[in-house]
Amino acid sequence: MQSELVAPDKDFYASRSHAWWKVAVAMIGSCMSGVTFVSVPGMVGSIGFGYLQMCMGFFLGYLVIAFVLTPMYFRLGVVSVYEYLDKRFGMASHKSGAWFFFISKITGASVRLYLMIATLQLLVAGPAGVPFWVTVLVVMLLEWLYTVRRGVRAVIWLDIVKTISMLLAVILCLILTGREVGSPDTSLMRVFYFDDINHPQFFPKQFLGGLFTVIATTGLDQDLMQRTLACKNVRDSQKNLLVSSVLQTVVIAMFLLLGVFLWQFAAAHGIQVTRGDELFPAVAWSGLLPASGLVPALFIIGLLMAGFPSGGSALTSLTTSFTLDILGSDKRRTLVHSTMAVLMAACILAFSALNSTSVIDAVYRLASYTYGPILGLFAFGLLCKTPVKDKLVPLVAVLAPVLCLLLDLNSRAWFGGYRFSYEILPLNGLLTMAGLWLIRKRHV
Repeated sequence: MQSELVAPDKDFYASRSHAWWKVAVAMIGSCMSGVTFVSVPGMVGSIGFGYLQMCMGFFLGYLVIAFVLTPMYFRLGVVSVYEYLDKRFGMASHKSGAWFFFISKITGASVRLYLMIATLQLLVAGPAGVPFWVTVLVVMLLEWLYTVRRGVRAVIWLDIVKTISMLLAVILCLILTGREVGSPDTSLMRVFYFDDINHPQFFPKQFLGGLFTVIATTGLDQDLMQRTLACKNVRDSQKNLLVSSVLQTVVIAMFLLLGVFLWQFAAAHGIQVTRGDELFPAVAWSGLLPASGLVPALFIIGLLMAGFPSGGSALTSLTTSFTLDILGSDKRRTLVHSTMAVLMAACILAFSALNSTSVIDAVYRLASYTYGPILGLFAFGLLCKTPVKDKLVPLVAVLAPVLCLLLDLNSRAWFGGYRFSYEILPLNGLLTMAGLWLIRKRHV
């Protein structure tokens, strides 16, 4: 039986009243975070412009979202995208999708905010004697205060400000660093990797990973789809998605070019870093660039504007999904919103204790496991008209990522040295679909 939902607060949820171009500008900012600002330039040192391979997959994924998923959401008139699973399979499937979204969003958003807060702690709060946990609590309090009453409307406007501020910061940093190093080093600008199937950057892995990642983390994500559903109609939503996908690729290319300049500058001035995530902060705070006070200021502004809105956006979408999809009631929205802020703070502190990898890799790895069951559920629902045994869906949704983890851990031994990259996400989705086929209702 479908859940009975109360009428939602129009300010808190997508009101379908925003101009498409406004949402498109906001989408650029919403898809960028402190991870983009710090990790993307840093990854140039190890993979060059290889990230653009994923961006090519992103574009195809946006076409699927624009012309398959968005019309469906508008036709069904959903507030939460996971209401589709209720209509297609039943309540257990609905809640399975919502719980996996909850795990995906709260861990992914915490990783992104962790990078922003850790950098602020290193450069500003730490030297001032402020403990890390205090910085975390202050940031989460500010996130809560801004979004608790204003919801999606506030998030969209903040994303627009974020986009403009971040673009200004990266353009000015490009100009300042580019003047210092001259021509970019083309050896750092390799895009395609076709030579080694076992390499994580092998083109088909990256392209397919990008395709399914953007479908799962944008088209099946309550956070980002709230923005698209804020457009006036289907056609406007499609314009928003196509324009924003092109602009996002341009912005990512700018960050990659900035990474080339930063690595060249660091090499020329003997600036040593142990991880790519440390590159931009190290150069910005080196005092070796002209207008030495301007670059650190631009870095902090860009980092804050890249990281802060993503936390507020995550809080809003988590509250929307948890109240409507899991609780089935909007009455405890403020309490849920506050609880989400506390949980995110706890996750950030936990990640601080455990983190030892590149943050952008951690974000996509998490997405590969947590969004896989959501991808499989939606794909099966759209491609197969067969009903399933709804009560068994949560079991399938849990087993699929467990099997993926088992394959990932043993891939080198079992598959002749093969290493999984982000293609683990579509594999996760396929295993989920296979499980749903096994629990289909054979006699209807």
